Amino acid sequence: MTQEERRIFLIKELLSEEPQYQGYEIPTDEYSQKRLLRALFNVRLPKPISDEFLKIQDEYLQEETRGKGITDISELAPVREDIYLWQGDITTLRCGAIVNAANSALLGCFAPNHGCIDNAIHTYSGIQLRLACNEIMLRQGHEEETGKAKITPAFNLPCDHVLHTVGPIVGWRLTERDKRLLAQCYRSCLELADENNVPSIAFCCISTGEFHFPNEKAAEIALKTVSDYKKDTNSKIKVIFNVFKDTDLKIYDRLLRAD
Repeated sequence: MTQEERRIFLIKELLSEEPQYQGYEIPTDEYSQKRLLRALFNVRLPKPISDEFLKIQDEYLQEETRGKGITDISELAPVREDIYLWQGDITTLRCGAIVNAANSALLGCFAPNHGCIDNAIHTYSGIQLRLACNEIMLRQGHEEETGKAKITPAFNLPCDHVLHTVGPIVGWRLTERDKRLLAQCYRSCLELADENNVPSIAFCCISTGEFHFPNEKAAEIALKTVSDYKKDTNSKIKVIFNVFKDTDLKIYDRLLRAD
């Protein structure tokens, strides 16, 4: 099957699941089809689906990621020993684990085509990720606490695992509690990665987007927490600070290169 054939198959299967979608006309252009497919992934509740769907979905998503270009950690040059800075799409990074800035439901972003990292990770991992997260939440029986972390397979992403952590939501002013909780997010992810023998981890800029944590202070906390953890535990885990915005790249570059 071509990518277009796979995409049309997946769209038709997802539309057929819901009565309100019956008779929906599939767009003819590639861009609109991709937007529609992503939206259908985003809004789908965690429920079983056929093996045929998963096979074709996996082939489609893996080819899409190859088309975007995969960056392997081995291609990166460390800024400090075992510490890397990389600007790019975290869903194209091949390493031990990437960190997802999740919400307390831990099921991914349900807003169609939303620009958050939670949406992107769940989209390109495939519907298996929401199913895996749902199993965790059903066993847990309550919302995920801020500062904790959970681990899942990465499914169709080039990394091996996804670490899900819920960062603090900053209100009208930044508090000491917000700072402690953000530091706990980083430490929880590092501890969980080491417990699972994950050799490398890529951190996104947790809480700095929709959760409004100030970028500069967040970077300072991230760097200090990682540095303290590695000193305290003698951990050899490789850490990538993944940034998307130029603003964050400048902040991390300056802080990492400071004496």
